[in-house]
Amino acid sequence: MPELSPRRRLLVLAICCMSLLIVSLDNTVLNVALPSMQRDLHASTSGLQWTIDAYTLVLASLLMLAGSTADRIGRKKVFMTGLLVFTVGSVLCSLAPNLSLLIVFRMVQAVGGSMLNPVAMSIITNTFTDARERARAIGVWGAVVGISMAAGPLVGGLLVQSVSWRAIFWINLPVGLVALLLTLRFVPESRAPKARRPDPVGQLLVIALFGSLTYAIIEAPDSTASVVAPFAAVAVVALLALLWYEPRRDEPLIDLRFFRSAPFSGATVIAISAFAALGGFLFLSTLYLQNVRGLDALHAGLWMLPMAAPTFLCAPLSGRLVGSRGPRLPLLIAGTAMTASGVLFAAFDAETSNTNRLFCYALFGIGFGFVNAPITNTAVSGMPRAQAGVAAAVASTSRQLGQTLGVAVIGAVLASGIGSSSHPQAFVPAARPGWWILTGCGLAVLVLGLLTSGRWARATATRTAQSLQAPEIRQPVGSA
Repeated sequence: MPELSPRRRLLVLAICCMSLLIVSLDNTVLNVALPSMQRDLHASTSGLQWTIDAYTLVLASLLMLAGSTADRIGRKKVFMTGLLVFTVGSVLCSLAPNLSLLIVFRMVQAVGGSMLNPVAMSIITNTFTDARERARAIGVWGAVVGISMAAGPLVGGLLVQSVSWRAIFWINLPVGLVALLLTLRFVPESRAPKARRPDPVGQLLVIALFGSLTYAIIEAPDSTASVVAPFAAVAVVALLALLWYEPRRDEPLIDLRFFRSAPFSGATVIAISAFAALGGFLFLSTLYLQNVRGLDALHAGLWMLPMAAPTFLCAPLSGRLVGSRGPRLPLLIAGTAMTASGVLFAAFDAETSNTNRLFCYALFGIGFGFVNAPITNTAVSGMPRAQAGVAAAVASTSRQLGQTLGVAVIGAVLASGIGSSSHPQAFVPAARPGWWILTGCGLAVLVLGLLTSGRWARATATRTAQSLQAPEIRQPVGSA
């Protein structure tokens, strides 16, 4: 890809951020609409989980395929296809007559979404070749998540309150179409120098693993062991088959050599932990504010601002810190803040006091704001630029898998704790184990951030990059 002018690079970054905005906004808007959808569509707790997890599950399953396909046939082409499919899926969601079709249309959305975030990150990686400039660009990218968290609950609450939950999907239409036209005009085409062959067996194993695992977790509270056990067994077999099959391919869907890099492996687990905490946090908070405190969708959205605003403010700061000092400090700040927030909810019922809830929401927002930039930067730094799409896709997959598992596990724990009780006061004690799980996720971010950002970890990343580089490609992503 030819070197672009600074102004053109910023324009490409803005276009890529628009795709992240509609995908991120979709999740935060949906969370505020859950209670309204539950009443309108007569959905159970597990039904609500599936409206979120059907999307994140398909997204997680297809991200690596989308990343490698974009590297092979052209990133711009795949990115534009994703924008079109995501926009059409959004329109279909707004027209869904029942819960089953809504879940199906959410899956259509996810097919388009899988072609957006990892491909956009690959475009950014290949556009911003200077390491510090790229870290700042990724910080802006992370700030968009904060914008979606700030705008999502407010916009969603306003639309649900004044129109209906169906209106939350309308906002993707103008943003998606504008991003599509701007991409066509301003984003240059790029692809990897050497095309990677498809890996259909690996792709099917990933789908089997993620799908069966998520189904087993979500349905466990309401199903017998004889129903859940086969899906858990499929997940185990699929995982073992992946570990056996992928190293034997010359061009696997998942190059397991990536995980020889301690920073890359750490970033993967940190992404799963952080986004599991986010998914569980939003799920518990939304249901508590509306079903227990009796707030309408708009006021519940306003209550999410103390979490969203720090995320928006801290993400660019995190990007600058990663660019100037590396990922360790942002990860330590993130892990400490998220752990402290979880402990206050789990041990002290912080949600029952307005002041404590405000403080804990802000604390979680600070933590999540600092975590995104080091995850993304670590995932792509040091990797051969030819595999930027795949490396970025693994990081994006980890995020979506984390959010999927967070909603699945926390929802299952909540459903099990509440049981058949419909009394609002049963919610707080039923949610307490979920908050302890989120505390564990924050602690994982803290510990892994410390262990995988030192001199030994960087040495493993250097060795991994050297083993991955083809003889004719000696320029890793982070060496410019």
